[in-house]
Amino acid sequence: MQAPELAPPRRQVVALAAVLLVVLAAFLVVRQVTADPPRSAECAAAEPAVRIDPAAVPDGPVAGYSGEQLANAAAIVNAAEALGMDTCAQVVGVMTAMGESSLLVLDRGDAAGPDSRGLFQQRDNGAWGSYADRMDPTTSATNFFLALQEVPGWQALPPTIAAHRTQRNADPDHYARYWDDAVEVVSALAGRRVLDPGD
Repeated sequence: MQAPELAPPRRQVVALAAVLLVVLAAFLVVRQVTADPPRSAECAAAEPAVRIDPAAVPDGPVAGYSGEQLANAAAIVNAAEALGMDTCAQVVGVMTAMGESSLLVLDRGDAAGPDSRGLFQQRDNGAWGSYADRMDPTTSATNFFLALQEVPGWQALPPTIAAHRTQRNADPDHYARYWDDAVEVVSALAGRRVLDPGD
C-alpha cells in the first residue's frame, strides 16, 4: 500500500504565488511601455511622419495659405519627421503656427508678448533659443516639437490643448479653429490625405 501524497508545504505555495505575481507584473509593465500611447480622436489615424521635398512645395493656395506660408509649413513638417514624430505631431505643429503667425516668420510680437518672434511667436525667455533660432523656421519648429514631447500624454489630448500646454498661451481653445486647415495643408504637402480615419 502506498502512502498518500502530502500537500506541499504552505511556504512553497506562497513562494510559487509570489513568483507568478512578479511574472504577471513584469508582463504588464512591458506591455504598457511598449504599447502605443493613447490617442485623441483627431489623431487616432496617425501614421509615421511624412517628409516634404522643399522643391516640390505647391504655390497654393491651400486652405488660404500660399508661397512662403506653405514653405514654412513644409519646414515644420520636416522638423517633426527629423525627430521621429508622426503625422499627428506634424499637423499639431502646423496648426499652432497658423494660430500664432499665419505661417509667417514674424519679427514682431503683440501686447501679450512684445518679445515674441517667428512662426511660433516664441518668447525671449531662454526656453526657445536665441533670436536667430526663433526666426529660423526649422529651428523654431524643432524647439516647438521638443517642448511638445515634454507634455505628458500629449497624444491623448485634444490637439488645441496639446498646443496650449506647449505654448502656454492664454486661451486653451485658440488653436482649435486651425485644425482642419492644418490637416488640409499637411495633406497637400504630402500629396495624400493624412489623419484620414478611413470613413
